[in-house]
Amino acid sequence: MNASRASDLLVQNDPTVRLLDELVRRVSVTPDDAGCQQLLIERLERLDFHCESMPFGDVCNLWARRGNSGPLLCFAGHTDVVPPGDEALWQSNPFEPSVRDGNLYARGAADMKSGLAAMIVAIEQFLQQHPDHPGSIALLITSDEEGRARDGTRKVIEALTLRGEAIDWCIVGEPSSQEQLGDIVRIGRRGSLSGLLTINGVQGHVAYPQLADNPIRRFAPVLSALHEMTWDDGNAHFPPTSFQVVELQSSGGAPNVTPGTLHARFNFRYSTEWTHSQLQQKVEEIFDSSGIDYALRWHLSGEPFLTDPGKLTDAVTRAVREVTGTDPELSTGGGTSDGRFIAPAGADVVELGVVNASIHKVNEHVCIADLPRLTQMYQRILELLLR
Repeated sequence: MNASRASDLLVQNDPTVRLLDELVRRVSVTPDDAGCQQLLIERLERLDFHCESMPFGDVCNLWARRGNSGPLLCFAGHTDVVPPGDEALWQSNPFEPSVRDGNLYARGAADMKSGLAAMIVAIEQFLQQHPDHPGSIALLITSDEEGRARDGTRKVIEALTLRGEAIDWCIVGEPSSQEQLGDIVRIGRRGSLSGLLTINGVQGHVAYPQLADNPIRRFAPVLSALHEMTWDDGNAHFPPTSFQVVELQSSGGAPNVTPGTLHARFNFRYSTEWTHSQLQQKVEEIFDSSGIDYALRWHLSGEPFLTDPGKLTDAVTRAVREVTGTDPELSTGGGTSDGRFIAPAGADVVELGVVNASIHKVNEHVCIADLPRLTQMYQRILELLLR
């Protein structure tokens, strides 16, 4: 059977592919859920899940749980997607799934409606075989992961903590794989700390610099020092901390005017060698020693977290090995995820999902053959932890 025929049969017959097809047709551009969670609720209520909608602001959140005893294994993810960008650059409508060359193309196909579909089908198949399993299964789904991430998973975890409901193990369905399904499993993430900087100077004529105070000239040596500094060498689990400027604005409004202010935004992706307060203090010491008139506001997206070896990592590694024949690399690379809100509440957190090469890009896609295999991995993890 050729590859095209095999993918056509999967689209028609595989339950994970069919559910993904339904999900990507919903235009759930962040923070709009567009009915995705209601579709999941209908499936979960048939499995005796107690489904609780937990809206905050304009964000839809779902907490669904089956069982009241521990341990609690939670699947976490998001229904929101990033905007498609220039739709003229897509080879097909980003919200009308298209199958080509063994791939399903649509916005959200990889990030991360494929993970959601695999979670639901894996749970359905697990419960068919083990309806009286020990412990509990839950899903934490938000529509605020791709946006501000303030009224989604963060708020749900706060609410669960207040009522004493704790997650033991969590699998986040983000697209963690790099080259092939299951080659990378995230066992932690670096912290993310942003600085919003204003430097005050004195506007003036370019011909009379002695009568002005150019904030660009003031900032240049400090910027150089920040870039050249070795913040740390990383450690056994994390790469070195990185510093990047992401925005820089300053203008006098005319080519013969030096500006009076400069605005910049920078970001640290940092390891467990630092806390956010230590990083803030170090940066402010550098600015204070320069004599610059500055104002600096900070935004913490999340502290670094790490899941130590144990039952969860063992189960995930074994499940990947059984499906793919190889062990995954356990990594903390990449950006941030909602795991940064779940881990501090005491849960062991890993991320396992499809290949991430096309996420947030034009013509985002997922390999169709990977979808039932990801479902098998999730189902096997359930069997290893809750049977």
